[in-house]
Amino acid sequence: MKPKTFLGIALSAILVTSCAVIRPGEVGVKQRLGKLNDKVVDQGIRFFNPFTTTYVKVPIRTTNIEQVLLLPSKEGLTITAEVSVLYNLERDQVPKIISDIGKDYERNVLINTLRSSAANISAEYFAKDMHSLKRNEIERSIQDKMNRVLGEKGFEIQTVLMKSINLPQRLSSAIEDKLRAEQQFQEMEFIVQREIKEADRKRAEAEGIRDAQAIINEGLSPLLIQYQSIEAFRELSQSNNAKVIITDGKSPIMVGE
Repeated sequence: MKPKTFLGIALSAILVTSCAVIRPGEVGVKQRLGKLNDKVVDQGIRFFNPFTTTYVKVPIRTTNIEQVLLLPSKEGLTITAEVSVLYNLERDQVPKIISDIGKDYERNVLINTLRSSAANISAEYFAKDMHSLKRNEIERSIQDKMNRVLGEKGFEIQTVLMKSINLPQRLSSAIEDKLRAEQQFQEMEFIVQREIKEADRKRAEAEGIRDAQAIINEGLSPLLIQYQSIEAFRELSQSNNAKVIITDGKSPIMVGE
C-alpha cells in the first residue's frame, strides 16, 4: 500500500470517528475525559476529538414501552395484563438522567416504576373493574403515580394503556354469565314494556268503542225509533212487491215477499 493511500485512509478514519450526527428527535451530551457537559446540543453534525471526547445521544421524542404484568386485585386474584406506556424525556434534564441513572434508564427506572405503580393501583380495584368503565380510571391513576415518582427525575409519562387483560377463567366465565343475564333481563324488560303499551292501546280502543256506543244509545230515543218505523212503513207501502210484515205497531219486521 502506498504511503499516500495509507495516509488518506487514516485521515478518513479519523474524520469519521471525530464526527457525531445528532438526528431529529435526539439530543447530544458531550462527554470529555469521562465528564459529562451539563448542556445539551440539538440535531446536526458535531465534530470532536475522538481521543478525548464523545457525544452521548439520547432520544427525547415520544417513546413506547410495553410490559406483560401480573397484577393483584382487591379480592386477592392475579390478573395478567399487557400495559403500554408512552413517555418522553425532558430536554434539559437529559445530562442529569445520564449521570444519575445511565443510558439504560428504561430498565433501571421506568419499568420498575411501572411494575410498582401498576401493582399498587390495581390492588385497590376488583378484578371485574378492569373490564368495565373503571379501566380508564385505573390507567390515569397509574399514570399519575408514575409522574409523581419520575417527574422530578426528568421523565414525563404521557399515557398508560392497559391493552389486554386476562382474568382467571372462572371469574371470566362468571362475568360473561352476568353480562348475558343482564342482556336477557333488558330484553325481557323491553318485551314487558311493549306488552304494557299494547294493553294500554287496546284499553284505549275499547274505551273509545264503549263511548261511541253510549253516544249512539243516547241518541236512539223512543220517539226517534217510532219516527223511523213510520218512515219504514211508508217506504214499504210504496213498494210494488208484496211483503209479509209482522209488527206490533212500533217497528216493522220483514220476513218475506
